[in-house]
Amino acid sequence: MPKEQDTPPTAANSAGPAPNDPVYMGLPDERVLRRRFYVGAALTVPVMAIAMGPMVAPHLLHGADARALAWAQLALTTPVFFWSGAFFIRRWWASLRERDTNMFTLTVTGTGAAYVYSVLAVLFGGSFPAAFRTSHGVPLYFEATAFITTVVLLGQILEQRAHARTDAAIRGLLDLAPKVAHRLATDGTESDVPVGAVLPGDRLRVRPGEHIPVDGVLAEGASELDESMLTGEPTAIAKGPGDRASAGTVNTNGTFVMRADRVGRDTLLAQIIRLVDQAREGQPPIARLADRISSWFVPTVAALAAITFFAWLLFGPDPRFIYALLNSVAVLIIACPCALGLATPVSVVTAIGRGARAGILVKDAAALERLASAGTVLIDKTGTLTAGRPRLVRVIPAQGFAEAEVLGLAASAESPSEHPLARAIVAAAAERGIAREPATGFAAEPGVGVRARVAGRLVAVSRAAPDVDAASTDTLVSVTVDGRGAGTLSMADTLRPSTPAAIRELQRMGLFVVMVTGDRESAARPVAASLGLDGCHAAVTPARKQELVREYRTRGGLVAFVGDGLNDAPALAEADVGVAMGTGTDIAMNSAGLVLLQGDLAALVRAVRLSRATLRNIKENLFWAFAYNLAGIPVAAGALFPLTGWLLSPMLAGAAMSLSSITVVSNGLRLRRVRL
Repeated sequence: MPKEQDTPPTAANSAGPAPNDPVYMGLPDERVLRRRFYVGAALTVPVMAIAMGPMVAPHLLHGADARALAWAQLALTTPVFFWSGAFFIRRWWASLRERDTNMFTLTVTGTGAAYVYSVLAVLFGGSFPAAFRTSHGVPLYFEATAFITTVVLLGQILEQRAHARTDAAIRGLLDLAPKVAHRLATDGTESDVPVGAVLPGDRLRVRPGEHIPVDGVLAEGASELDESMLTGEPTAIAKGPGDRASAGTVNTNGTFVMRADRVGRDTLLAQIIRLVDQAREGQPPIARLADRISSWFVPTVAALAAITFFAWLLFGPDPRFIYALLNSVAVLIIACPCALGLATPVSVVTAIGRGARAGILVKDAAALERLASAGTVLIDKTGTLTAGRPRLVRVIPAQGFAEAEVLGLAASAESPSEHPLARAIVAAAAERGIAREPATGFAAEPGVGVRARVAGRLVAVSRAAPDVDAASTDTLVSVTVDGRGAGTLSMADTLRPSTPAAIRELQRMGLFVVMVTGDRESAARPVAASLGLDGCHAAVTPARKQELVREYRTRGGLVAFVGDGLNDAPALAEADVGVAMGTGTDIAMNSAGLVLLQGDLAALVRAVRLSRATLRNIKENLFWAFAYNLAGIPVAAGALFPLTGWLLSPMLAGAAMSLSSITVVSNGLRLRRVRL
């Protein structure tokens, strides 16, 4: 047997990268980063206490030896910078080598300059010109190095964790396919074999409640299959000899024999797995604000530092080299404030907390940022716009019968059944306070309906004939009593109560809202028309949903996709922003960056507002992170020295760092009160 028929090739069932190998953004698995974060945080706390403690409590370190405290900061910060931040240093070197500046270039350049400057101050502080010294000696910046490294490390752990969730989605897809199939030999004997051993042409038995092992065609028997994972249809589909069955779908109530024709990587389920995997690997990373700023800020600061060095080397007082070195390093230090490391994390962490209180689970911070720039929202119908399950909407009694009587008899007969339509009928009777009678002699015929005796009367509940109401888009169920037509039950997947208002608000916010569903055209078009949607695509496959995401992306702007089922997983992974309903499948939620916890589309409106507020807040933070320090760069470069004799004042540098950090934190915390 060819090896490729065993299992579909995916990252989920491969050995995968070693923990230290790059996983995302050139960084290793978050478990590796987490250990380094814990060590970095534990060492950063005492560094911050030594450096900043006296500002809060002036007598905290009163009488301590300044030289000993300086060496303690050096000893604590060195492992933070070189071990906890080792992967950042590698990315920094790669960015210089490849001439691709990014956030790591800016961060490591600033923290590295602060570290080198501080080490020189500890080792050779006595040789520094008097202009660089205060009554407490040469100022140190170890706390900036340790703090920024630790905070950025925390941000990267959150990103790696979000990226890893796609792998969990793929593993969930694999779990849908059973591991064992019941194969029939030519003599009729049955044996259990691994699904990987099934070959095209094999005859397989499928029992009630089991997942279909491979793609094939029913040969004997009949049943109803739950194919909602593929089509989004809320009700099971009747299948008989000659009808197709797909791997991963569920056999609800009958036993049948099928003939395998597509196995292993050729099944539809395996194709969906590949689509999700390809979307994860092929989607280009969105440039971050910090990276875009770094692309021009890093070269500018580097050029200013170089100009400062040579200006002091050529025109400065003796010792020229010392002045040139210290002032150029001072430019690099003040150009990378602590607030830069706080600008995005503070906003994102605050927004995540605010979102949780509003019923929005933010799994991927980047998705929250991208949602603010989305121009198109593609929305699945079943389980997203609608409740995702059939509901009784109308009882049409025949002459001589009352509505309550018809519904009560149908609910009594259907009580033993687990069919979705049966559950909807029973639930409707309970909601209306209609009592059920005990049912005896219950019998179910797959694809047809049920029969039972209720209070001595023979009640049959079955799908209505196609000609009962050809114009209706609802599912019609006929009820007969003692062979006489008693009435018809109209079943439909109704809109969620909040859906119409949510759609109108999304459109008012400038979003182009389109429905994309695997449901049939006759069921989808009326829903789209009633909601006033900007477009509708019906009867689409999971692969086609993914293609539509790409097509709408080429029209301009980012694309968000909202769904709840397995059939939505490829599109959720492909979209710039995947949004899953909290009432949907685990696979959909693992493929998405945002989850609407209550399955309420009104939460999507709140998510868009939160996203836009967060992006605006991040931009404000980045402005303040740079504003104070950009103003200090001329002083750091020595522009005021010829006029006033001022060089980089420790008070000015400390004030700039403190003010920018306080401003950024305060501004970020405003998101706790943003109105959604």
